[in-house]
Amino acid sequence: MTITQRDRDLGTAYAMKPAYTRTELTAVVRGTPMGELLRRYWHPVGLIGDATDTPKKVRALGEDLVLFRDKHGRAGLLHARCCHRGTTLYYGKVEEDGIRCCYHGWKFDTEGHCLEQPCEPDGGQFKDKVRQPWYPVEERYGLIFAYMGPAEKRPVLPAYECLEKMDDGELVEADDSSIGGGGPAIIPCNWLQHFENVVDPYHVPVLHGSFSGPQFTNMMASIPEVKFEKSPRGMLVRSERKQDDGKVFYRVSEAALPTLRVVPNPRVAQFARVESIGWVLPIDDTSFRIYVAGRVKNPGDISRMRSKFNGKFWWDMTEAEHQQFPGDYEAQVGQGEVTVHSEEHFGQSDRGILMIRRMLGDQLDALAAGRDPIGVSFDAGAPPVEFEAGNYIREG
Repeated sequence: MTITQRDRDLGTAYAMKPAYTRTELTAVVRGTPMGELLRRYWHPVGLIGDATDTPKKVRALGEDLVLFRDKHGRAGLLHARCCHRGTTLYYGKVEEDGIRCCYHGWKFDTEGHCLEQPCEPDGGQFKDKVRQPWYPVEERYGLIFAYMGPAEKRPVLPAYECLEKMDDGELVEADDSSIGGGGPAIIPCNWLQHFENVVDPYHVPVLHGSFSGPQFTNMMASIPEVKFEKSPRGMLVRSERKQDDGKVFYRVSEAALPTLRVVPNPRVAQFARVESIGWVLPIDDTSFRIYVAGRVKNPGDISRMRSKFNGKFWWDMTEAEHQQFPGDYEAQVGQGEVTVHSEEHFGQSDRGILMIRRMLGDQLDALAAGRDPIGVSFDAGAPPVEFEAGNYIREG
């Protein structure tokens, strides 16, 4: 195939150059640059209530896992594929001290130790020599977190000031339905397409304002003046919008490693520090989901934050309504399962996107050089992480 100068001058799609995706930023399986970076942090893999005596399927960072809780109350996260003959432990039976495979009865505890091999002589003479692959878990903020990286590099699970310090009458609530994703619980595109959206304040007055009709509040409808900054954990976005009374609506959002979206309530229910944190969990290279933990006054308050489009929830809309009233889901999934980076054309309003990609690239370089990435701590006595994020009002 020969592309002529005339093809290029006419600008038809036929003249497009070969496309490529920056897989070093998007791929999350073990052994890939981003997969290894993400595995140096803790990730939520379920609600605390998901760990029961009925095994639950979990897929995270391209790995198929099984979550359960033994009769002693210990949560376990094991690879789904039994190390004996390979059937899934999803069909296993949870017992007093572990989970028993349905195929030949091998039993494993929450750390993968093989406790019994009932088909073997003497109950299994080599059970101490095999171990089911497993991952450490910890429970906090209503969520179960897993560390899926190298054991010798395991950091402490961070605490966050905005979820530790309660205002009067508040409690912490967790949600697994991808609040902030604009659609269903599992979103069929690469995680980075959403994570980058956190540092793109300019889409708000267009996508969530003039294009689909006001989805938040009139205070968010105008194009802001924006400053992007690095933070010790990732990136800060400082937005200012002048109000009719002469005051300034000042809003700070943060994108923090590994995948934290620290975004104050876009409906601006109050002028205060951020109310919640969202973790964008890459399920694999082409899907993700969002877990949220936040301070609420009443159970169910987090789910009540979900956006409506033309007065309807996303799943109640017709295809024609999705086209007429698109939101984050349509804009991000509309980029494809994994966006084609070579076809992007950046403007000044895309500074945040360029910065976050550069920041992620810097962390990949740090990891390759044997250094620890930003935002990890091995100090069990470290104070809770504080974010600047929030909605504020100040004099002009």
